[in-house]
Amino acid sequence: MSKGNLFVISGASGVGKNTVLKELMARRDDLLFSVSATTRPPREGEQEAVSYYFVSHDTFRQMIREDAFVEYDDHMDNYYGTPRAQLEDKLSRANVILDIEPNGAFRVRSQRPDATLIFITPPSVEELERRLRSRGDTPEEQIRLRLDRAAWEIAQGEKYDYVVVNDRVEACVDAIMKIIAERAD
Repeated sequence: MSKGNLFVISGASGVGKNTVLKELMARRDDLLFSVSATTRPPREGEQEAVSYYFVSHDTFRQMIREDAFVEYDDHMDNYYGTPRAQLEDKLSRANVILDIEPNGAFRVRSQRPDATLIFITPPSVEELERRLRSRGDTPEEQIRLRLDRAAWEIAQGEKYDYVVVNDRVEACVDAIMKIIAERAD
């Protein structure tokens, strides 16, 4: 039986999700972060079971056959998914935040109708493009692909329980903190 509430956070690349999530986790000690499994190799600084569970393609496919994921998807020849056992374990102890894309969020909702879906949106597409370009490490082709994907993702926001604009990180975090307080306290 779950003790905690499940909060699913989604948003387009460049919207500031990671910054918002770090601040949320720092402000509430009753939140645990759901760690996803992936077949992509670790990037510099990423840690096993903190950043991701890094597994082989064969292991991931075996986990799919065993129904070990609440949701999963493939992106650019790599799988990403939410391990069911890890999520249930964390929910038995606390509230949990899950950071996934819209298709995954809707799969979670189909299995966990009690989940609260929160979509973080940019103040404008122009601002999103500015943020993506300001990173300085993304090739033009990737920026275009991310902006195309962002248009679709932003349109999915209407299917979420809440849409929060990330115009200022502090205000965005405050809004999500209020949602969590309403649902979890």
